[in-house]
Parts: sequence; structure tokens; C-alpha cells
Amino acid sequence: MTTLYGIKNCDTVKKARTWLDNRNICYQFHDVRGDGLSREQVQQWTQQLGWQTLVNKRSTTWKQLDQGLRDTMDTDTAIDAMTQHPTLIKRPVLEHNQQLHVGFKADQYQLLFTD
Repeated sequence: MTTLYGIKNCDTVKKARTWLDNRNICYQFHDVRGDGLSREQVQQWTQQLGWQTLVNKRSTTWKQLDQGLRDTMDTDTAIDAMTQHPTLIKRPVLEHNQQLHVGFKADQYQLLFTD
């Protein structure tokens, strides 16, 4: 099963969804804002990718976090922050063939779905 995690109104998520739809690729969309994410899910992602890969430090959500938290963030505090504020996660997160991919680039998706 392929799952695309993101938020509905994110432009990059929209591009990824359009790319998948135009190629008739079956996937499930999981809205991290509406459907949320469990701490366990975020922990698994963090173990695979590292919190630095997952946290979007250019996001409005990051900028709204307490400066002290941003300055001292480590794995545990990052997991807590991403669980409480799923929009802190870079988007989209694609889970395909038991692997995770962050962000959207058409050429990378093309490689992933060329089997």
C-alpha cells in the first residue's frame, strides 16, 4: 500500500497528488492535520529518517515554536513537537514499498514508481 501524508491545501502535496493521479497510481491520502498522527508513527519515521529530515525549519509552525524549544530540540522533543503540530513535518511524506520519502520531485517519484 502506498500512502501519501500531508495536508490538503499544501501546494507541494497538491503537486504530488496530481502526479500520482495522472499516472493512475493507487494510493491512500492521510491528512496529518485532519486525521492526525500517532506518537508511534512519528517515532518510526524519526528512526528511519532522523528528526532533522522531518522537521521543516522554514515553516510557519517552526517559527511559532518557543525559541528555547527550537534551540534545544533533540529527538524526543522533536517527536513531541511533530505529534502536537503535524504541520511541522516537511510535506509530503510518501510511504511506498516500506520506505519513506520526504518532499516531492517528479523525477524522484518517476524512479520510485518505475517497476
